Amino acid sequence: MKFCFDHLVQYVNSSALQTVETLRDNGLHGVVGGHHEAFGTYNSLCYFDLSYIEYLGLENAELCAEQAETNSFLRQLLTDLPKGEGFGTVALRTHQIEQVAAHMARQGVKMTGPFPGRRKRPDGSVLSWQMLLLESEASGVPMPFVIQWEQSDEERRADHLSRGIAARHPLGKLTLRYVAYATVDLDRTLALWERWYGFAAEAAYFDGELNARCRRVPLMGGDLLLCSPTGPGVVADVLAQRGERPFLAAFSGADNTQERKISGGRYRFL
Repeated sequence: MKFCFDHLVQYVNSSALQTVETLRDNGLHGVVGGHHEAFGTYNSLCYFDLSYIEYLGLENAELCAEQAETNSFLRQLLTDLPKGEGFGTVALRTHQIEQVAAHMARQGVKMTGPFPGRRKRPDGSVLSWQMLLLESEASGVPMPFVIQWEQSDEERRADHLSRGIAARHPLGKLTLRYVAYATVDLDRTLALWERWYGFAAEAAYFDGELNARCRRVPLMGGDLLLCSPTGPGVVADVLAQRGERPFLAAFSGADNTQERKISGGRYRFL
């Protein structure tokens, strides 16, 4: 199985347009995404080549709650958003979604899908994909879900450029470097993810700024960095306030090194 980083989901309370304005105020190029009419949600998007951040908001709470009964992705949105804005989960891209589903079934992972998804853009055009949602009581960290786009990577990249969806950010020519997760038991989580996803994590190291022990999972489009606290600090605070979740997105190519808090998410520009 082969996976690429696809996108990071961030839950927001602001409208799609307000989110784009917030991104602009922070030196990022964002666009209004559209509506997930079957889910009762809407989004805005911020691209770094094919990797992106999806700012997901709730539009129809009743419809979303109905769908959440069988959709763990929406259940997490409804659980997390009342705690405040912030990062929720990650999507991994594949071109082998049926093979992934068969493998996960053999591993005893609970699945929903693959099932079709669609989003209507502001211009009326429709994007289509397949999703595979994954759950396991063994993993305290929300499992990355899997997505397979109807278009090829090359077609999507050309479409984004032609529509102005992807563009150079005012902060610089940014690429996603990694998304960091807070987890209680780093080695246990990675052992499970290595078995389920076939990841090959690098050796552990200590991050003094985070006061955490970390291990990196290299992926095309952006790495995953799993961190467990060794004492008080950022990672310990995330676990106390939001539980095991993504908490930091780091980017290369910024004109100036800096860190910002945007809509409840921690952004590091290197």
